[in-house]
Amino acid sequence: MQKNTGSLAISAQDIAGFSLDHPPVGFVDDPFPWYEALLAHAPVLRQPDGSVLLSRHADLDRIYRDTTLYLSDKKATFGPKFGVGSPLFEHHTTSLVFSDPPLHTRVRKIMTSALTPRALARMEPGLIETVEYLLDRLAERQAAGQPADLIEDFAATIPIQIIGNLLAVPMEERGPLRAWSLAILGALEPSLTAEQLAQGQAAVIDFKTYLEDLVARRRAAPGNPETDVLTRLIQGEGADEKLTETELLQNCIFILNAGHETTTNLIGNALAALYDHPDQRALLLEDPALIGSAVEEVLRYLSPNQLGNRETSAQIVLDGMTLPKGTNLHLCIGAANRDPAQFPDPARFDITRKPNRHLAFAGGPHICVGLTLARMEGRIAIGRFLERFPNYRLAGPRIPGGRMRFRGYAALPALLG
Repeated sequence: MQKNTGSLAISAQDIAGFSLDHPPVGFVDDPFPWYEALLAHAPVLRQPDGSVLLSRHADLDRIYRDTTLYLSDKKATFGPKFGVGSPLFEHHTTSLVFSDPPLHTRVRKIMTSALTPRALARMEPGLIETVEYLLDRLAERQAAGQPADLIEDFAATIPIQIIGNLLAVPMEERGPLRAWSLAILGALEPSLTAEQLAQGQAAVIDFKTYLEDLVARRRAAPGNPETDVLTRLIQGEGADEKLTETELLQNCIFILNAGHETTTNLIGNALAALYDHPDQRALLLEDPALIGSAVEEVLRYLSPNQLGNRETSAQIVLDGMTLPKGTNLHLCIGAANRDPAQFPDPARFDITRKPNRHLAFAGGPHICVGLTLARMEGRIAIGRFLERFPNYRLAGPRIPGGRMRFRGYAALPALLG
């Protein structure tokens, strides 16, 4: 069951000393009591390094919509963190999520033009085929009486294949993608070990080297730009909107990373939450049409991405606190999605919840460019899994992802019958 010890034991004094760089024991595995206490005692909390942690839904919603006062560019933050000019610095300051116009505008326009409803409709048969293949493999394990890992054997495989198809990455070359992705995104944690930093830097180098070769092959033999996003990114949207080589390579890495990590967590978190709440699983089995709202509730209740960031472009005042220009803001999505001012009974997992204005995909001009694809993957993967294995049960210890920014599981052992 999802542990929730409540905030009664977490005082305002405890919260006053809360630091993302040195989180309390147990916070990474179960942050929700701390989120509840942050919302109650200090929804705007200055951190020891001068940055500020924000937890309220209304604050995050407003900040996401204002791209003039709150910037996405993180060069000032990532320079000391990664080293100016390092592989991680180049990647995270060039990719879509940490950029502002005009780069953000150019890259986003190309990506959205490749993810139209028509394009997604063409992708759906391939997604269903991938899910059914994986379910067949799981059924073989079930017949042999073997446990399965719902992450390794199912949730993590789906987005790698779908995003691989989107960029037309040859099937036999997809093996390293997940490890590269985990290392690069792991470097976004508030506090890093030397080993994590080194792994992230090496992963960017290896990923970029691979993509240089893939892009060269695609330039020599372009694909159909209506279905091949890499070809579309190479060609751009006219002479004035073509990407530089660095922008092209780093945003290919971004597409593969963002599409993999969050969707893996969405599917894994959903299967864990439905097991932990048998009444909600029974409700979904009785009425499969609820799969859409079930996906939205998982996104709210166990947000795959728990933290975002913005930087102030001018001095502002929040809750009477004066914040100078250049202040780094930590946007606590996981807390905002449990804000009682927005969600009645926020600690309750309710797949019929409406309205459900969660911020799992951020908001405003930076709202996740792949949100429709992620929702489609979640609906098909979770819905078809339940059709095949309605009586699955988690067996053995769950292994949490162990990260603060991205919430998910590294392993979910399960018996399927």
